[in-house]
Amino acid sequence: MAAKIKKGDSVVVLSGKDKGRTGTVEKVMPKDGKVIVEGINVAARHRKPSQQNPQGGIDRFPAPMDISKVAVADPKDGKPTRVRIEKNKDGKSVRIAVKSGETIDG
Repeated sequence: MAAKIKKGDSVVVLSGKDKGRTGTVEKVMPKDGKVIVEGINVAARHRKPSQQNPQGGIDRFPAPMDISKVAVADPKDGKPTRVRIEKNKDGKSVRIAVKSGETIDG
């Protein structure tokens, strides 16, 4: 099955603490059913000083979130939409936003 959410897509968070926020997909993990979205679901790890990091401190990084919690942002208005895959006139598969009918890529 073709991927409905790909790296570089603009997505809207549907649920959780970041609901309604938009971001760009940094990484997709299809086997785990997870995505990493830039600036969304940021986790903090408190690190002790070590030889590699003598200062120590707090590391902040975007944590993976379930792929079902995000939807592709419609190219027309930025609202969440489902994705349909159709063949264009050249016979190539393209992703189309269900709400507006706009092509997402290609």
